[in-house]
Order: sequence, then C-alpha cells, then structure tokens
Amino acid sequence: MAIHQILTSNVASITDLKKNPMGVITQGTIEDGAIAILNRNEPVFYCVSPELFAYIQEVLEDAELGEQAKQRLATLEPVEVTLDDL
Repeated sequence: MAIHQILTSNVASITDLKKNPMGVITQGTIEDGAIAILNRNEPVFYCVSPELFAYIQEVLEDAELGEQAKQRLATLEPVEVTLDDL
C-alpha cells in the first residue's frame, strides 16, 4: 500500500474535474488557494488560484535575488566611506 502526502485540505477526483472543471477549480481554490486532483486516490497535480500562483512566483523571485546578493557579497571587498563622502 502506497502512502501519498496531500499538501492541501481540498481534493477532488479527476472524474469530478472532467464533469465540471470550472466548478471544481473555483470551489477548490476558495479556501486556501489550492486543490489536489486525485486519480485512484493518488495526487496527480495541484490547481492553484491566480493569487496563490502570483505569490509563489514572488517568493521564488525573492529567493533567487537573495541568492544573487549573497554571491555578490561573498566576492566583493568592503569599501569604507563616511557620511560626508555620500
């Protein structure tokens, strides 16, 4: 018996999705922005709301920019300045 982690409290079957795609997606993403679609009780994909997708994209971009900043800081030598220099 395989055990599968489902990363959202909202689930629907692939059959339900085929019968009423917009209804399943709309109802499923209202609560927390995501719904797991199951095929034979296994998650096959997740649908997310546009708002959640935008948030995920922003978090990923922030993480990437943070990593770039760390790399640049590691290779730069500090320059001493005074307030008068600015």
